[in-house]
Amino acid sequence: MINLAVVSIKDIIKLLKKIIILVLIMFFIMKFFQIVKNINYMNLINKFNYTKSSYAKIFDDTILLSKYNNDLENIKKSGKIRRLLEKELSMFSLEEELMEKENLEELTEFDNSTLEIGKNTSEKDTNLDNYNNEKNEAIQNTTENIINDLPNFVDGKIISLNNKKDTFTNIYNSVKIKNESSYELTDEMLIPNVDFENKKDIIIFHTHTCESYTPTAENNYIASGNFRTIDLNHSVSRVGDELTNYLTGFGFNVIHNKSYHDYPAYTGSYSRSLSTISGILQSNSDTEFVIDLHRDALSNSNYGPTVQLGNETVSQLMFVIGTDGGGLEHPNWLYNFKLAIKLQEKANEMYPGLFKPIILRNSRYNQHVTKGACIIEVGATGNTIEQCNGSMKYLANVIKEVMK
Repeated sequence: MINLAVVSIKDIIKLLKKIIILVLIMFFIMKFFQIVKNINYMNLINKFNYTKSSYAKIFDDTILLSKYNNDLENIKKSGKIRRLLEKELSMFSLEEELMEKENLEELTEFDNSTLEIGKNTSEKDTNLDNYNNEKNEAIQNTTENIINDLPNFVDGKIISLNNKKDTFTNIYNSVKIKNESSYELTDEMLIPNVDFENKKDIIIFHTHTCESYTPTAENNYIASGNFRTIDLNHSVSRVGDELTNYLTGFGFNVIHNKSYHDYPAYTGSYSRSLSTISGILQSNSDTEFVIDLHRDALSNSNYGPTVQLGNETVSQLMFVIGTDGGGLEHPNWLYNFKLAIKLQEKANEMYPGLFKPIILRNSRYNQHVTKGACIIEVGATGNTIEQCNGSMKYLANVIKEVMK
């Protein structure tokens, strides 16, 4: 006798339902673990924070630059450069984010910009030895003649045209300070009762190496963005050469680093310049006076702060000093601040109007690397490079007097 099992349609449907439910459960379990994995990865990135010795090792900027280069052509076509930069911004530390937000004006320089990089690279060498030897010799000869005739006092008159009215929150003698930090400045904090221990060695570098000025017939250039160029003969790097030549003429030992930190990507320039200046200080650890030479970030061709010193019109200068107000370690910020006040007080005595008010901010701008670190902004986009070069002899003479 044969027993036959009868399977109804309802049983089949129930079985299929169980199978489907089991498959769905497995699918969601796999999805869950994938999400957890992604979250852990993102948390690792978000929790990434700067430390003195490990920042460059943990996050290799070359990966970001490579990604930027690979995507650049498509981004230019779609007109989404700014969105890319803002996306990159979120990948950096709190320090980088604070600094980039404060320079948001410069971030907009990439808007409506073709970024036609290196059209003349076949004709000009754009590496760090980009300078013409004959031109440098002529500059040095001119510098030596000017140094011999440079007076220690010239009456100054600030030119209001294409300028902004100075605003400030604090004052020490002739020095005005615009306090944008979270600190409430006391009278004692403003007293410049500090001095340089090493009065012979100076380091100059540029976080925004490609910053440039209003072109002139004598100093025209192929732009690599709005008021930016990779031609070091016409960027703020050229102004650094001028300052270097004067300081060297006064007997200082000067290291002038002209590495690109804001090319090909502007975002991340502070982390790249930190790597540069940290490397220089490893072999020059006793150097205190470190100048990050910029121009004002405001991208407005009508803004060009100038001062008339005697019969010469030159660009105005401005100290930007960082603090630990953003929550990052910076034990020497007050020392740096007092040195800036000391230098500016001497400048106001020798060349009234050469400096605009000191700006004090929460971000530290890599100024934690040594005592005596600062940003000096030379002019703005409305200035010419001739005006900026002109102010360097006066700055060098002020430094010489303070370092006596």
